[in-house]
This record gives sequence, structure tokens and C-alpha cells, in this order.
Amino acid sequence: MNGGPARRRREQQQEQTRQAVQEARLQQAGDAERLRALLHGADLPLVVDELERMNARQRVTAFRMLPRDSSVRALQMLEPAVQAELVEALPDPQARDLVAGLEPDDRARLLEGLPEHLATRLMGTLTPQERAATEAVLSHAAETVGRWSTPRLVSVPQGATVAEALAAVRSDDGRAETVYVVPVVDEGQRVVGVVSLRRLLATEPGTPVSEVMREPISVYVSEDQEDAARAVCDHGALAVPVLDDDHRLVGMFTVDDAMRVLQIEEAEDEARAVGMERLSTPYLATPFLALARGRIVWLLVLIVAATLTVNVLDYFEDRLQQVVSLALFIPLLIGTGGNVGAQAASTMIRALAVDDVRPGDVLRVAGKELATGLTLGVTLAVVAYLPAELFTESRVALVISLSLVVVCALAATAGGLIPLVARRLGVDPAVVSAPLITTFVDATGLIVYFLIAGAVLGL
Repeated sequence: MNGGPARRRREQQQEQTRQAVQEARLQQAGDAERLRALLHGADLPLVVDELERMNARQRVTAFRMLPRDSSVRALQMLEPAVQAELVEALPDPQARDLVAGLEPDDRARLLEGLPEHLATRLMGTLTPQERAATEAVLSHAAETVGRWSTPRLVSVPQGATVAEALAAVRSDDGRAETVYVVPVVDEGQRVVGVVSLRRLLATEPGTPVSEVMREPISVYVSEDQEDAARAVCDHGALAVPVLDDDHRLVGMFTVDDAMRVLQIEEAEDEARAVGMERLSTPYLATPFLALARGRIVWLLVLIVAATLTVNVLDYFEDRLQQVVSLALFIPLLIGTGGNVGAQAASTMIRALAVDDVRPGDVLRVAGKELATGLTLGVTLAVVAYLPAELFTESRVALVISLSLVVVCALAATAGGLIPLVARRLGVDPAVVSAPLITTFVDATGLIVYFLIAGAVLGL
């Protein structure tokens, strides 16, 4: 209960922030200074949350009330599509000021989302050094760690002492995005180690850096952004050096950017697992046509796939006419199979994402999911038998129970294997798993159902 007062203070601060932003939405010219004062002390993540809930006009009004330092930080925290929309709507002087205040990697991602004419104009307002740093980030391929690496860094030569390393950190004057991890480089700018700022501060000034550095955890500019982000998180690193193909230091990849990458990737996986595209803007800021466009493609795919189920029903039409009660339980059967398959696929996609399993584990996964599916099927069959017998004869109830066992086993096995096969083929498992499992369970579930019905009922 000790957290009660702290929690209440936090909730009170949240409410004050919401009220300040709401007032900014409705502000009149004479209230501008008062609103700036309110927003100056507001909790920034909550301000960003409120900004993303507004429409475009309201967002610009409230954003212009933020102090400059807060506005730059808030812009960095907004979704990329919202950033671009906001910068387009701001007056040119404020837009130039904001873009200049961003880190090169954040600036590069923002400019990429702007209309070409506006991006070119804003790029032209930067200093030569800032423009070169931004162009260096933009030169890397999309969705690689190079797009998230900052060229603003502090490095020290291999022969430096601790005192010289600390002098280099101090002389940077806050330009580097992070100084908590300092790369140690040789004469060819190749990373030979890293040393933490804490270790430098705790070591005698005359000690050679080579004696206190440790083995570096490095990533390459062309490496997939998700793989690099997981490497940062798995090693608990605050930042890691980013190297080019010649193993030279070109930037640093920080833990906050790694967390942002993982949030984006997980949101994409969650969306694709249910057959839609990830929203590029917050839900309340997304037009309904964009929502529909993000869902329609996979719905069309599923409609086409559903023709397989229609063909199966057409083939077994005579058996349905002989025992009409079989039709009553079709939704239960394929719905249960779909749920079992979806559970297995979701588990496997997550396991692949965190490297718990690999495509080479296909036989172990098949065995485990088959056993799991059989266990689920037997349990559901026992539970379903008596209720089914109340609606129909005992032989049909037996058909339903046996079908549940087989369908659950097939669905769980397919749900576990399809993501592995997709990964082996170089396809995103989250994209293909849901449609394929739906199609597989619908078609094979009905075939199993009618074959068992034919054997038990003598059809």
C-alpha cells in the first residue's frame, strides 16, 4: 500500500497534463502565455499521448504552445506519420527550428516521410555538418540498423589513457547522442573494444584505456533493424557500435532506439497475425478509409481461400442430406480448430521473434504441438460428448468427439509448423500464418469430420 500516495500523485499529474493540453486545443490568443506556463510543467509522455489523440488542426494548436526544448523531444516521441503531418502544418521558421534540433537519425526518418519538395527545402536549411550527418543516415537501406544509428559519437584511440578519454567526453560539449558507452578504435577506425563512462570515472586517470575496455558487441549498418535491436536488449547494452562492411566505426545504436524498433516490429507482427497492416498513425488519428485499406487485402485473400471449404461441403453434400444434424456442428468444429491453430501460431511467432526456436527445430516443434493438440482434443472431446448427445444421437456425438481430437491435433501441428516453414522460405511468419491456418483448418477439418462420419455412421 506504500505506493498509494505516489500513485495518486501520478494520476493527479496525468489529469493536470490532460487538462493543460485540452485547454491548448481550445485556446484563445489572449490565453497563450498562461497555456505555455501550464504545458511547461506537464509530463511530456502524457502530452505526446494527448497530441496523438487529436485531429491535425488541434494538434498543431497545442504543439505550438510547447516550450522549444519540450517540442523537440515531443516530436521525437510522436509516431513518424504524425511527425510528418505536424511538420507540414507548422510555419516554416518553426519547422526549420525543430528539424535542426533533432538527432541525425531522428531527422532522417522524419525527412523520409515528408513530401520531397519540403524535405529538400528543410535539408537545405541545415548546417553543412548536420546535412552531411543526415545524408549519411539516409544512405543506408530502409529497415536496417544503419537508419537508426547516430553518427554523433565520442570515440577514443586505443593508446589513450583514462584521463584523455574523459577529456574527449568533456570536450564533446553534449553533441553526441550518448557518452555512456565509448568505443575504442585503432588507427583504421576499427573498434577494438568499448569502455563505459562509469568505468572511466572509477579508474585512475593514468591507466591505459586498453586495460579497462571490454570486448565490443557490434552490429553492421546493413543488419536488419529487429535483429540488431534484440542484440542490444539481449546483452543489456546502453549502446553498441555500428560498423560498415570494412569493420570501421560509423555510428552508435542506442537502447532507446532499440526499444522503439522492437515496439514497431511487434506492432507489425500483431497486426499481420490477424490479417491486417500496422497502422502508421494512432487509431484516433487514422481516417476510416485507411483502416479499411489496411484490412481489405487479407479479407479478399480469405474469401478466395474459403472456396476450398465450399468445395468440400459440395463434395460431401449427400452425406449431409442423410444426417442433417451433422451440419449443426460444423461451426463448432472448424471454429475450435481455428482457435487451436491460432494459439499455436501465435506462440511460435513469438518464440521465433525471441530466438527460442529456429527453423531447424521443425521435428521437435511438430512432436510437441502434436502432443499438445491431442491433449487439447481429448479434453474438448470428453467435455463436448454429453452436450452433443442432448442435441443428436449418440453415434453423431461420437463423430463430433473423435473429429475434435483429430482436428485439434492437426490444427496445433499446422499452427506450429507454418511459421517455421515461412521463416525458412524467407517470408514473414506473421504475414502468412493466419490466412494459411484458417484455410487449412477449414478444409481439412471438414474432410476429417465427414470421413469419420462415414466410418462411424456407415454413410
